[in-house]
This record gives sequence, C-alpha cells and structure tokens, in this order.
Amino acid sequence: MDTTTERLIKAYIKLRDAIEEKEREKGKLKEMQEKISVELLTRCEEAGGNISIPNVGRVSRRVSKRYWTSNWPALYKIIKERDAFNLLHQRITNSAMEQFLEDNPDIMPEGLNLDSEQTVVVTRAS
Repeated sequence: MDTTTERLIKAYIKLRDAIEEKEREKGKLKEMQEKISVELLTRCEEAGGNISIPNVGRVSRRVSKRYWTSNWPALYKIIKERDAFNLLHQRITNSAMEQFLEDNPDIMPEGLNLDSEQTVVVTRAS
C-alpha cells in the first residue's frame, strides 16, 4: 500500500492528539487517587497503624526520604574529603559533556559512550 506523506502526517497528529487526551484523563485519575491516598493516610494515623480489610486489601504507610542541598560547594568538599562519591548519582549531564567535548577536542575520556538517535518532529499546519 502506497501511503502518502500527507496521510502519514495526518495520522501522526491524530494519534498524538489521542495520546494527549489520554494523558489528561490519566492526570485527572491520578488527582483523584492522590485525594484518596491522603484520606487513607489520615485513617491510618487515626488507627495508629496499618489497616487491613479482609477480602478487600491492606493500607500501610511508607516513609520516603529525599535529600538535597542548598550549598553544593560545601557538600562537594565533604564528598571529596571523605571519598564519598557514592553519595552522587553516576550520571553525565549530556549538555555539559557535549560542551566539554567541543571545548576540548583533544580529550576523550576512556570508556565514554554516545548513543545518538534521530527523530521526527511533526507540527500542525496553522
């Protein structure tokens, strides 16, 4: 079947619109779920622990912690002094590495890899 570029663009836009609508619906459902979660947490606190309803389900509380700093130089100093680099994520900032390599074409860090992928961008005619 010979599909024209026009048909492909129209199909792409239609699918993108459908995905966006599903994402909006998903957002509304997540919002409702969050409200119920808040109420269930309140009920767990009132009950003094977890809640179990036979043949229905169980509600248990979980504590999540997230650390951040407002003073990176001080944290870097401690990390360096204590050789505690495991405190940081092992991830390269893509834009910074790209700029570094452009500024230093004679340096290629051993083991550095690059994945490059081409994609298309489809815009709606106005």
